[in-house]
Amino acid sequence: MIMLIKYLLFVLLVVFMISAAMYSFSSRRAADPLIKGLKRSIMNMLLGAMLVTLSLMSMFIFRGSTLNVVIEAAFLLLGIFNIFSGLRSHGYYSRLRSGSGS
Repeated sequence: MIMLIKYLLFVLLVVFMISAAMYSFSSRRAADPLIKGLKRSIMNMLLGAMLVTLSLMSMFIFRGSTLNVVIEAAFLLLGIFNIFSGLRSHGYYSRLRSGSGS
């Protein structure tokens, strides 16, 4: 069961990484600043999910060391912060795009 979880987390990590790269490239090619902001906010959420997944993977692979726990916690907190930051940015750019922004 643990091996299944490790493989699932690895697949999720690869999917998040490829998706973040695609959104990064497409946001750089977008001419409209609102579209660019929306794509970058999605990229930020994907990078946060990638960091959370990386943290969970390291929790299953490495055990016990204080340094590992500190690094896992840092990745987890940074990933959660990126997800919420991306959600906030996505809401902001979505409101601007719909015309009801402040």
